[in-house]
Amino acid sequence: MTAFVLPGDIDDVTLASGGNTYDRRMCAALGLRKVPVAGRWPTPGTKARVELHRVLSELPDDSVALIDGLVACGVPEVVVPQARRLRLVVLLHLQLGDETGLGAERAAGLDRREREVLHAAAAVVATSGWAARRAIEHHGLDPRRVHTAPPGTDPAPLAVGTDAGNRLLCLASVTPRKGHDLLAEALAGLADLPWTCVCVGSVRRDPGYVRRIQGMIDKHGLSNKMILAGPLSDDDVDQSFNKTDLLVLPSRRETYGMVITEAIVRGIPALTTTVDALPETAGEAAILVPPDDVPALTGALRRWLTEPELRDTLRDAARRRELEDWDTAARRLAGVLR
Repeated sequence: MTAFVLPGDIDDVTLASGGNTYDRRMCAALGLRKVPVAGRWPTPGTKARVELHRVLSELPDDSVALIDGLVACGVPEVVVPQARRLRLVVLLHLQLGDETGLGAERAAGLDRREREVLHAAAAVVATSGWAARRAIEHHGLDPRRVHTAPPGTDPAPLAVGTDAGNRLLCLASVTPRKGHDLLAEALAGLADLPWTCVCVGSVRRDPGYVRRIQGMIDKHGLSNKMILAGPLSDDDVDQSFNKTDLLVLPSRRETYGMVITEAIVRGIPALTTTVDALPETAGEAAILVPPDDVPALTGALRRWLTEPELRDTLRDAARRRELEDWDTAARRLAGVLR
């Protein structure tokens, strides 16, 4: 049974993420042996490094092992020696140096460490065509060793939404990369219109940023309109989707954007940014705005809330969109592992 080495928080629902969801779905679909390694990845302490070394050392020579890039890419001193005797496949969600808020020196250091790991791996799997191209170009990888296995979707009924189209959902961990600060500023410019925006996602990954967002909400008098709901159960997320008219994801970086396809499969359009893989993920079922552009985000939200024809056009595009399922996604990854 192929081992899948994962972050230790893989099953922590209060730290839910698209990457963790992807990893769990692949474990279940392919029967992979889940091997969580606790630590503050990608810059773990000594205890976590020792644990990862032990986990990899116990795998038989020449065996295939899948390892999440969040675990692997920051510790080449642990991973590269093991890659000489194992066939390591690195699953790359987000390149470490692309995380929002890193200083130039730290980002460059993470880049160097990640590059060393990826060049030592037998194969690299990216979760979108954009992410694969970015890895090849940025790290100088052999294109023949880089593969793509995008996330799938589950069948879901079309969302009921509202007649007015004014129920907004932001489904993302509350971190700087997801742009909740931009969303709060944009919504503050729409006080003359009726709307609600529920923000569902982990509030534990960056507590200081969460406090900042709540402060912005209070400052702008949005406490009853922009709601930080925290993480929800799968059933509650389904209920939130069913009430939603528009998914809003003002991300600063995104290698896929699973929540967008989860919305589209329910006939819900998205408002997101032009960065990275998001235009490919959203297709025609989205309004796209430049990243870090509050006026553009405000204007796009105003158009959605005041133009019924625009809403109808985007809903039709979402309902026409054909998306792959998780079985197809799993077959792509299985092919790499074989």
